[in-house]
Amino acid sequence: MWATDAYFRPGLTKQLSAGQIVLVEDLLISICLVPVLLFNFASMRRLTAARWLALVAIGVGPQAVATVLFTKAIGYAFSGPAGPQFDVLHEVYLLYLLQPVFGLAFARIFLGERRRRAFWPFAATAMVGVYLIVFADNPAAPWQIKHPELVAGLLVLGAVIMWAGGTVLGRYALQDVSFPVTTGMRFVLALPVLLVIVLVDKGGAAFSGYSVGQVPAFLGIVIVPGLLAMLLYYLALSHTPASLATIAELGYPLALFLIFSLPPPVGQAAPLRPVELVGAAVLVISVVTLNFLKNRNVVEVPRERLAAPRAAAEPASSA
Repeated sequence: MWATDAYFRPGLTKQLSAGQIVLVEDLLISICLVPVLLFNFASMRRLTAARWLALVAIGVGPQAVATVLFTKAIGYAFSGPAGPQFDVLHEVYLLYLLQPVFGLAFARIFLGERRRRAFWPFAATAMVGVYLIVFADNPAAPWQIKHPELVAGLLVLGAVIMWAGGTVLGRYALQDVSFPVTTGMRFVLALPVLLVIVLVDKGGAAFSGYSVGQVPAFLGIVIVPGLLAMLLYYLALSHTPASLATIAELGYPLALFLIFSLPPPVGQAAPLRPVELVGAAVLVISVVTLNFLKNRNVVEVPRERLAAPRAAAEPASSA
């Protein structure tokens, strides 16, 4: 579902800034989820300060700031009139692949998750698989970078750290609140931050450039890669250790690769390279195997963290 974003967002980026797009997307999704938050208001009042802090951090970091940072980092590769600077692109994509590394570290530090020995070979092969997909044109490209862009690297590094932290914080918050509430708080709490970002970036032109013709694209972003994808994500995360979730998220580049390889108008008829097919097979086999090993406790989660979220259980008990 996240990968379907490629159908809707490119056209908007030619008319609006990244902040303007994300602001409207976030606003529309927030409107859809406000009834959920109101219905669960009583359970939200019982949240601890630590849980509230986690929810605020998810909204501010992964939802708002990280997206803007990554977009600006990509922009450095297209800053010149002579075409994309591939050294910068390769630098950005290489650093993007560090997200599961940070995710695994945060899951151990903040959630106390322990991975058994069987976990590591499949986690490593999953990362190798996605590396082959991302750098299918030249697997040695990241090691041939001659002029790295320091600012772009710092921006994308900040983004992946926030995204990795978002997975861990989401798992932490879901111990006391249902997945629809976690989804709603992610978008609602990001709104003020996104508004400030757009105002700082665009000034008096913050709300210019919008048109009725953009409505179908915005609705597509909101419904599929936005609302439905995030609800499904937090539903799964409520039953999945963060260590496994951060590896499973590597499927996003694979989904993009599949969409781009399909014939028009569904895809872009991008040629299928043998390296991409090998990477896809390695990634899928690794993630599916880890999923099967989940029932054998390939990731050990502290017992007190395995209890079902109280907020999710309350509606069932009252019914």
